Amino acid sequence: MRALLLVNPKATTTTERGRDVLVRALRSEVDLAVAYTRRRGHATALARDAARDGLDLVVTLGGDGTVNEAVNGLMAEGEYAEDRPALAVVPGGSTNVFARALGLPGDWAEGTGVILEALREGRTRTIGLGRADDRYFTFCAGVGLDAEVVHRVERARLRGRTSTPWLYLRHTVSQYFLDTDRRRPPVTLERPGEPPEPGLATVIVQNTAPWTYFRDRPVNPCPEASFDTGLDLLALRALHVPSTLRTVAQIMSREADPHGRQILALHDVSSFSLRADRLTAFQLDGDYLGEREKIQFVAVPGALRAVC
Repeated sequence: MRALLLVNPKATTTTERGRDVLVRALRSEVDLAVAYTRRRGHATALARDAARDGLDLVVTLGGDGTVNEAVNGLMAEGEYAEDRPALAVVPGGSTNVFARALGLPGDWAEGTGVILEALREGRTRTIGLGRADDRYFTFCAGVGLDAEVVHRVERARLRGRTSTPWLYLRHTVSQYFLDTDRRRPPVTLERPGEPPEPGLATVIVQNTAPWTYFRDRPVNPCPEASFDTGLDLLALRALHVPSTLRTVAQIMSREADPHGRQILALHDVSSFSLRADRLTAFQLDGDYLGEREKIQFVAVPGALRAVC
């Protein structure tokens, strides 16, 4: 089996020594080449080249952003999941939502052990993806408040701050109270054969559950979301303090069941569009992608084979 290991050298939970251990472990099972990402988007190009060259497996060592780039590279080639290299994800970021959603441990060493066992047994899982316009995503997308928070955190990390749950919490509170325009909900949901749903303040789209983690606690706006179904959506019609706090408590609960007059929740949706009456922040898999006025979302079933 020929494989490529894509390493993000800025991965927050691994060291050079740990990476050397990982390479030796993988080489005990596969014919391995190693490539280091040097810039944003580099993992996409490297994964696309691996698919074109007919490799059997692409392994990522990095966070969810590295995984997203690799997935977009793999999806550029082939028509079916079997036509593309399988994907294995070694958790190396701060949150590792995709790896944990696959059932992998959050620790990179333990995750590597699970991957090696799966390779020996030939064990893979075929999963669906989401697509927003021409970009694929593995676990979530957001339009509005959560994307604004992602943008703030990315800017903080560029200034040298370490990504932690407390950093996200602090910027969420600051964004909500100081910067987000909570008076004019900008987003309209449009679905084929359904009347439009205007007046949405912020929208979360999920391809699996959970949406993210706060330390070890899953955060579940759409608890029924799954790699095996279409896309799930949760939107808030308003960002009033009482209703927003109530929704936060609901999605943080171990038995998450978000509901209320200000909530729009949809499960297993094949396609829809979000249209905003002004430029609105947009994120995919925790990466800020700028501001948009319209985005088309599509569920892509059976898109990729994951080693887990």
